[in-house]
Amino acid sequence: MPETFTATYLGHAPGRVNLIGEHTDYNGGMVLPAALSIGIEVSLSPRSDSMVAVTSNNYDAPAVRDLADDAVGEWSDPCVGALREANALGLLQGGASIDIRSTMPEGSGLSSSAALIVAILKAAREAGGGTQNDVELAVAARRVENHYMGVPCGIMDQMAVALATPGTAMALDTKSLDWTIASLPAGYAMLVVHSGLTRKLTDGRYGARKAECDAAKRYFGTEDLCLLDRAQVEGADLDDIPKRRALHCLTEHRRTVEAVDALEAGAMARFGELMNESHASMRDLFDMSLPEIDALVASAQELGALGARLTGGGFGGCIVVCVQAERREALLEQLLARHSGARFVDAVSAD
Repeated sequence: MPETFTATYLGHAPGRVNLIGEHTDYNGGMVLPAALSIGIEVSLSPRSDSMVAVTSNNYDAPAVRDLADDAVGEWSDPCVGALREANALGLLQGGASIDIRSTMPEGSGLSSSAALIVAILKAAREAGGGTQNDVELAVAARRVENHYMGVPCGIMDQMAVALATPGTAMALDTKSLDWTIASLPAGYAMLVVHSGLTRKLTDGRYGARKAECDAAKRYFGTEDLCLLDRAQVEGADLDDIPKRRALHCLTEHRRTVEAVDALEAGAMARFGELMNESHASMRDLFDMSLPEIDALVASAQELGALGARLTGGGFGGCIVVCVQAERREALLEQLLARHSGARFVDAVSAD
């Protein structure tokens, strides 16, 4: 396979942890993700043919694909999809050779696929001299996941990894795409702890929750479950499962709005309470947690965390723990001692 490239371009995107606001991003609600220090960097060399050649520090064997390849289910799918989108945007005119350097654990719910796609699109923008801003690239990255990879995700992940920087959180209204960047108060840390259980958005359970939300949308005649009135939903003649999904969405949206205000006011005790309420809703109304994750969250709360919750799409991955900085190391040591399969991944703080 000839090397038909002449220049190399770099792109980077961080991972993200969602502090609160789960499954609200495709239901018209608010989210509050924060950028991590771990992330993905790609080097991209445009090719004159249609081949996609990918190497990664996470995989022993390289992947060789063609831009016309519609099959999905391979680890290199985000690369093929991103390059197809880059061609559609006029940034490239063919394939590319891509080398990936990642410090993110896969299957962790920290948005590794969104970070990879955004990083590739940023490198392609540099290669093609594109004028797209980061919001436009985030929207393009979502198209890759929705239309090529078949993941019915919202816009949160792509916006967070395209725009936020480590140590900050993004308060994002996913209906309007209005957003602000908020710094975390000094003296607190958000610990990201992997449960030891991996997950994929393509395994069907995420899609099932999306379908259940869609059933509620059809019943109420709206795309914005998060903006419904609680009494309206509770009194509706709707099947139990879509009703509970809608109740999670509207209460989670309101919790997130309040959490943004608490963060800006430095009211971290209240912020932690909202995190705890969020986890209970994900567990009881959205059915997206697992017993092992519930136990990990409960331990963090018992050990003195202000708040703890599952983060990401659910069914595995990470929890996020809000803790006072002086308690950080002791809590983490005790938590990992209780749960041998868990491991520390990263932390977000203003320090």
